[in-house]
Amino acid sequence: MDLELLYQRYVNDLYRYLFSLSNDHYLAEDMVHETFYRAYLYLESSEVDAIKPWLFKVGYRVFIDYTRKRKRLILKEKLNEQLDYRTPEKHTIDKDGLQNLLRLIRTLSDNEAQAILLCDFHQLKLIEAADILNLNLNTLKSHLIRGRRKLRETLQKERSSK
Repeated sequence: MDLELLYQRYVNDLYRYLFSLSNDHYLAEDMVHETFYRAYLYLESSEVDAIKPWLFKVGYRVFIDYTRKRKRLILKEKLNEQLDYRTPEKHTIDKDGLQNLLRLIRTLSDNEAQAILLCDFHQLKLIEAADILNLNLNTLKSHLIRGRRKLRETLQKERSSK
């Protein structure tokens, strides 16, 4: 399988997914590159039928690895000092409506947020999203319904308070 063709076809979708998870442009770019590096290593010796869901699964694993590593680093940083990562660039991005929605999604449980990101934002099939998250299909459906309901309620509360 031609990795360059895969990269051209899926890099934007994968970047948007990883950006929605990390909320950091540079980190999302790094994770996209790590995902395609892992794909390159795997695809040298194996074939994958449904490549897009598989790439998303690899990207999700890259994100999980980063999150675990980051948690360890944060524990070390707390011993030293608290750092403020607010930059003018981030402040400008936060004003965007999509950023507000992503902020609300991050308030959901991990499984609910992942289900919404994969099914609604990236339009993966339910079975593909369930496979990526290693969940039963019915469990994924429950997370998706609950997450959507919580988002709808939160958005209605925000609109009524304005």
